[in-house]
Amino acid sequence: MASIRQLKKEIGYISSQVIEDCLDLVRHFNGKELEAMAVIDELVALHNATLEKSNHPDGKDNPQMVRSYYKQIKKDYIEGVNEAYKKLELMVK
Repeated sequence: MASIRQLKKEIGYISSQVIEDCLDLVRHFNGKELEAMAVIDELVALHNATLEKSNHPDGKDNPQMVRSYYKQIKKDYIEGVNEAYKKLELMVK
């Protein structure tokens, strides 16, 4: 991992891309506003929780524990983003 700062920037970038995709869906498909806003709400909660976790790592004295902690944060965040995209995919069908 390069740095916590870079991780936070990547989280912000990915979150903004998903939100942008939700807003594009609302623009192109009428009647999907509530579902898209629910996805945005879930994503914002995931974004905030992930940033909060990244600020408070477990086992600060043990570098191996810190590395595994941040790997788990990344994994959980990506799984949440994938779930958001699955929901968007179902709305488009």
